[in-house]
Amino acid sequence: MAVAFRSILPLRPRTTGARSTGAFATLLIATALLAAPVSAALSTAAQAETPPRTITISGEGKISVKPNIAHIETGVVTQAKTAVDALTDNTQSMQAVFQGLRELGIEDRDIRTSQLSISPVYTHGERGTKPVITGYQASNMVSVTLRDLDRVGDALDKIVSLGSNQLHGIRFEVEEPGPLLDAARADAVADAIRKAKIYVSAAGVTLGQIITINENGGGGMPSPFYARAMSMESADVPVAAGEQTLTANVTLVIAIE
Repeated sequence: MAVAFRSILPLRPRTTGARSTGAFATLLIATALLAAPVSAALSTAAQAETPPRTITISGEGKISVKPNIAHIETGVVTQAKTAVDALTDNTQSMQAVFQGLRELGIEDRDIRTSQLSISPVYTHGERGTKPVITGYQASNMVSVTLRDLDRVGDALDKIVSLGSNQLHGIRFEVEEPGPLLDAARADAVADAIRKAKIYVSAAGVTLGQIITINENGGGGMPSPFYARAMSMESADVPVAAGEQTLTANVTLVIAIE
């Protein structure tokens, strides 16, 4: 029986495997280093997309004050056969009205013509016939500002006695409402914060910073007084200005912590 012998020689170590392992480890480290900022950025973006907890609340502020000026819309309407005659009659009456207003101490800057017109007056005949011009009407209206409310009755009496046959109304206002409205705005913000504290206290959370403040309009509504000049007699006309309420409304968006 033949036996074959093979010599056993020591094997030389391979270096390619070690180099491959080191390169792979280096690749893993580099990948991790590159991925870390991306992961952090994604996490930050996710947190940024999460909306903050907020409460939206409205507040109101009111200031009551007596008006200090009045606006009167008054004038004269006349009719005549011709446009020239209607305008002439109207002009004479309006000149008397203007003179009477000046005698009351009303300055020219507070007297302004608001409407002037001349229009034909038609008479309608039988059905199917065209209307016929039978005359003309002239209208002249002025807007008068009274800065002394104690003279409103005197002014109405004066203009009616001098020929004014149109009175469209009286409007009372506060001449400079700005500072008063600012006080109402401050009260509105305080009112909104007061109500917000009640809600968050009941919910067991606390208020954070105010995110937005929006004003929702406001202001004072004028107090109109309407009368018919033709029904007024030549006597002091009683007029009550009352009070005017200036209002401010705001809406706050506040963070909840």
